[in-house]
Formats: sequence, C-alpha cells, structure tokens
Amino acid sequence: MNLSGGHLVHGMGMALEAPTWPAITHAEVEHVLTRFPGAGRLIRLNWHSPRPFSAAALIDTDQGAYFLKRHHDRLRTPAALAEEHGYMAHVRAAGLSVPDIVKAANGSGAIALGEWTYELHRDAPGIDLYRDRQSWTPFLTAGHAREAGVALARLHRAAQDFPAPARADHPLIASFTILPAADPLIAADAYVAARPALGRWLEDKPWRQELARLFAALGAGLYDRLAGQASLWTHGDWHPSNLLWTEDGRVSTVIDFGLATRTCALHDLAIAIERTAFRWLDLGQDEAIGDVDAAMAIVAGYCDILPLDHADMDALWRLLPLVHVEFALSEIDYFAGIVGDPDQARIAWQDYLIGHAQWFLSRAGQDFLRRFADKAMA
Repeated sequence: MNLSGGHLVHGMGMALEAPTWPAITHAEVEHVLTRFPGAGRLIRLNWHSPRPFSAAALIDTDQGAYFLKRHHDRLRTPAALAEEHGYMAHVRAAGLSVPDIVKAANGSGAIALGEWTYELHRDAPGIDLYRDRQSWTPFLTAGHAREAGVALARLHRAAQDFPAPARADHPLIASFTILPAADPLIAADAYVAARPALGRWLEDKPWRQELARLFAALGAGLYDRLAGQASLWTHGDWHPSNLLWTEDGRVSTVIDFGLATRTCALHDLAIAIERTAFRWLDLGQDEAIGDVDAAMAIVAGYCDILPLDHADMDALWRLLPLVHVEFALSEIDYFAGIVGDPDQARIAWQDYLIGHAQWFLSRAGQDFLRRFADKAMA
C-alpha cells in the first residue's frame, strides 16, 4: 500500500477518489510530535484513513500507538476541537470508552501549525471492523445493529448532565435547529443566512420551494412531537466505522465526535437509523433499499438501556425522513465554501438532501415507514 501519493478516500458514491486533503507524511508526523513531548519518537506510519473531510493516520512511536488527525483551520481550530474534547472527557469520566486525547506541551488538546490543526489520540481499545467501509452502509449483522443501539443509549445516559451549550456554527456539525422550529422554513433561512458560501451557492436555485415541499409532505406535526424532547449533547454520526468492537460483537469504544453538538436523543437515534438501515449508495438502482429489521434492532438495543414511550416512537419514525436535512446543508456549505467544489455541492443537494427525502415519498419508502411505524408503535 502506498501511504502517500497513492492514497484514496471515500467519495459521495461507491468509488474511491483522490483526497481533498493531502495524506499525512512521515516528516509531518515527526514535526507534529515535537509539540506532544509525551508521545515519543515516531517509529512508523501504519495506515491512512479513507474518510474524506480531514486527514488522519495510525502511527507507532517508542511510547505506543496513536491516531493523528489533521484538519484545515477553516474547518476546525483548536478552540473548536476543545468543544468536542470537553464532551468526550465528560462521557469518559462517566465510564464510556472513548479516545483519550493527548495534551500538547502547551496544555491544549490540539495545536495549530500554519493552516492546519492537529489532534492526537491514544490508540483506543477494540477491533476496527468497519474502518474501510463507506458511510451509509449497513452493519454486518443484526447483532451489531442491536449492540450499536445499546452503546448509543449508554452514550446518551452518560451525556445527560453535560452542561455545555451547543457548538458554534462550524462547518460539518450535525446541528438540529430547523426541524424542531415552529416554522422550519424561517429556521432554514436563518441557517443559510449564517453561512454566506451556502447562501451564494443556493441563490440561483429554488431551494425554499424544495424545502417547503419536503416539509409539507414529510414533516407535518414534527414541531409538536419534538417540543418535549430534552436537550442533550449527542454524537451526530453514528455509523459502523465510528465504533470499535470486541471479539464477541459488542461495542468496545465510540470514536469520531467531530459532528457532535447539543441536539436531542431522538435526533441522534434517527441519524443512527438513517446512516445504517438503508443502502443509500444503491439508490436509483434498487428502490427496496430500506431494512426495517435493522432499524428495529438499533431501537431494541437502545430501549434495553433507555426505554422509549409511545410518543417518542411516534416522533422517531416521523423524524426519520428529514433528519439528514441540516447536515446535508452543512455538507453543501463545506463543498461550496471551504473546498470550492460545486460538483460535490450539487451532489450533496440533489442526491443527498433531496434524493434521500424523496425516497421516503416513493412506494418503497412509504412501505418502509408504514412497517417501521407498525413495529415501533406495537
């Protein structure tokens, strides 16, 4: 495996693509480690992550194994990373296994070097079964889906007394401000207005009309159903490759809190289902992409730890078709603004935001929602 020039990452479809962000180099790691004196001297660089929004690598030093992650400073600064690191420290203190952040010489959990921001994690316990699999691909077994639901509930239980406010308007955050609003179109206007690159990209498109159509078709009654949900810091990106596993198929460690912020438990649970119970990468080739049993396995595992009542279940299945909308807008903002890639922004708008929601209006999508609701409400 070529660890530099031949490195490829996941794209918006099935194919691997050239990375937006260059792979981390051996010399770069050596330089960064001088800012983390307790991490030791680099021995080898083992693996480059195929995840597309940052660069990351597993490394060995004479002090052990580490995970080094590099962000462009327009995406994450040390201050922005401190928000998620504080959340991770809180749930770790509550007994959850999450990566241990290494402190730099200046006492910070992240450093800035030129246009880059770096964070260093100690190697986390568990088997990385899904590390090369795309997002939006299912769990390998129903047992994994159920154990993922168990682990998500444990995370939510650990987070219940974390007092930090929601994160600032960083790119690529799984925020939740539009769907819970009394008027989601007004909330969407505010979301877009706060992100000039997103606004410029959308200005020649009928985006308000498209969102109004989707909200009317799929979002009726959401405001009333979500009004009583407790505010909670959540993960925001609960899919198989963000979980490490034990030999007997349980979740060992939860990783990658990059999208985390304050939302609510049902938002996070709906995202977990949306990420894993549908073969979205087959959309357009096969309409029957939803797996109700996989969705219910996640819910069943969750309810083993934190039971949901009838009203919660009703809100959950109604939230599911639109839960991706706000992060899809964040992806468009990232592609249009930070990356400057209008083609990828178009895919995020047409195929992701509209396409995923539109599927739920298809015969297959309506059938999925009916069967999921019947099982969830039974």
